[in-house]
Amino acid sequence: MPSLLPTEEQFQNIHTVSDQGELVMVNLLCFKPEGGEALYEKYSQLIYPILKRIGARVIYYGSGVMTFIGDEYWDAVLLVEYPSRSVFVQMVQDPEYLRASKYREEGLIDSRLYVTRPQWMG
Repeated sequence: MPSLLPTEEQFQNIHTVSDQGELVMVNLLCFKPEGGEALYEKYSQLIYPILKRIGARVIYYGSGVMTFIGDEYWDAVLLVEYPSRSVFVQMVQDPEYLRASKYREEGLIDSRLYVTRPQWMG
């Protein structure tokens, strides 16, 4: 089932995540065939200054090449690091972000957004 926005339950559940430490949001993106990537690029350009202002940063963006395990395919993967959970939640409620997010919704046919906490192995 395509997903572009969190459910009300998911939005409430993010408030249960500890506010201590950084979060990395893993975005899996599937663009609309005609012009979707360009619309998402417009969204990206509009939110970059917001990310900078709140101390967040894009740490990776890559185009999908193929699926090696599983059967889902994503056009792109985007990793964004936020200083804390509360910074992320405040951003997605910010009027400037909400105005920009229409281009995200118009450009995608499906997405996933995973909340992760950085850990180091080894």
